[in-house]
Amino acid sequence: MKKRVINMVLAAMLSSTAALNGGAVEADKLVAEAVKETGEMEPQKLKQMIDKEEAVIVLDVRESEQRAEGQIYTDKFFAITRGNLEFEVTNQIKDKNAVIVTYCRGGSRGVLAAQTLRHLGYKNATNLKGGLKGWATLGYPIETGLGVTKLTEEEK
Repeated sequence: MKKRVINMVLAAMLSSTAALNGGAVEADKLVAEAVKETGEMEPQKLKQMIDKEEAVIVLDVRESEQRAEGQIYTDKFFAITRGNLEFEVTNQIKDKNAVIVTYCRGGSRGVLAAQTLRHLGYKNATNLKGGLKGWATLGYPIETGLGVTKLTEEEK
């Protein structure tokens, strides 16, 4: 009897873990499809565009509390959470031909946001590969409420 109960508990645990992993697998598929559709921009390319003052809009899609981590500084910067993107972007970014680079912390929400922008008619929307982490890991500056900072070697 005891062995049967243990087996039932183990079976329940494994099936719930499989269900959770199944959700992650499905999300990974959505992200992979979005990458195929929109592509991703390497942080080096975005940095070069910003430094050369090329026409690029940087769009932070993180939640407002996550923005305390810092942001990529550029003259053309917008912050619209991923959850509000469809409702706010057309009021804030009128040019559907603009080069728009979305980002989040690690890249997944950013690429889904870029895909949404493409579906809304923004022809040149793409995602920053690796998100803010990818940017910071390369030692590029991040603007915080305390000024501009860079990760040290120990923090990378």
